Amino acid sequence: MKTDPAAADAGVRAESVSEFTRRVKTVLESGLQACWVRGEISNLRAQSSGHFYFSLKDAGAQLSAVLFRGDASRQTVKLRDGQQVVVYGQVSVYEARGQYQLIIRLVVEDGVGRLQREFEALKAKLAAEGLFAPERKRAIPTMPRTVGFITSPTGAAVQDFLRILTRRGWRGRVVVLPAKVQGEGAAAEMVEMLRLAQELEIFDLLVIGRGGGSLEDLWAFNEESLIRAVAASPVPVISAVGHEIDFTLCDFAADVRAETPSAAAELISSHFVACAERAIQAGEAMTGALEDALARAVERLDHARSRLRLLSPGAQIEQGYLRLDDFANRLGAALRASTQERRQQLADLRTRLAHASPEIRVQQDSQRLLALWKRLQAASPASVLNRGFAIVRDDAGQPVMRRAKIISGQALAAEFADGTARVRAE
Repeated sequence: MKTDPAAADAGVRAESVSEFTRRVKTVLESGLQACWVRGEISNLRAQSSGHFYFSLKDAGAQLSAVLFRGDASRQTVKLRDGQQVVVYGQVSVYEARGQYQLIIRLVVEDGVGRLQREFEALKAKLAAEGLFAPERKRAIPTMPRTVGFITSPTGAAVQDFLRILTRRGWRGRVVVLPAKVQGEGAAAEMVEMLRLAQELEIFDLLVIGRGGGSLEDLWAFNEESLIRAVAASPVPVISAVGHEIDFTLCDFAADVRAETPSAAAELISSHFVACAERAIQAGEAMTGALEDALARAVERLDHARSRLRLLSPGAQIEQGYLRLDDFANRLGAALRASTQERRQQLADLRTRLAHASPEIRVQQDSQRLLALWKRLQAASPASVLNRGFAIVRDDAGQPVMRRAKIISGQALAAEFADGTARVRAE
């Protein structure tokens, strides 16, 4: 193998294509987290293996995507070309082709476009009024004694919230202010609970929220009346709506946004927990050492997870699926090309066989034989007699070919087309 002298002098080792592609794969898959992508489905191909391959495109770009059989079986959306969807997945690299693509885990039909536009329009309007300005935000009390939670009393969010506070040993009081958090009238009920909290004047902090859901499910937290009520509340407000990936306008209007109700509980109790830990002087050193060890362990665990994700059987199986489908497509193309070639050869042989058929030769020979027969008939004695000639024969019946052989008074026979006449020579 030849090497570049300049590279050799500089001590640079050239990577193979496989090494370079694997490094690109590592950078992409470890650097880009799973995310939501909106686009239009095109070039949809459903493999016999159950996998789906297609492109996601918009007006400016397109992205290769694959939905493996196991994930496809769990989807409720029937894929079709031209369909507008929102997908959730992780970027990956198919090393055999050096192609990056999105491994899709979830497909949602994009029916929330109208709500999304309304969301953006209202957000821009309220932002222009200064409702989301950072200088309007108030600090959250570090040690609130009474916390009001505006949510559904039967939902899982309040149970998670209380369980976290209990587990962390928080000593304050929680008052649940019941309200609908989804559907018609939900925003009005939450506004009423905000008004009631102000009238009671017993709360140091308010939390408003619920568990995660779709844009339609969370739409009550995007209604203008509730956003203005949250922004105008004299009591500091924490917005704890949905999971980490969900944002509502209530999050922007509140003084603090927590990713989930559980995260809000952790935030509320964080200072209390810190004070309690500092009160236990004997545990400070142990706590610090434990946290340091935990941080290092988490770092090592994250590093191991990153490596394990690249080497996991699932990733290898998915790569194998990609290679198998690739080989299946190539084999199918080769079989179709071979079949087409054999069909063409068969057509050529049929044409040659038709030209060499005995029937054609028999017809040609029959035509030649008929022509010879006609020529023979034209040259036969009967044909000559029919044209007005006669054949002169002697007594022995032999034709007389020369006049000099005839003797005066010799009896002869003259044969005509219609019979024979006896004559005598003079």
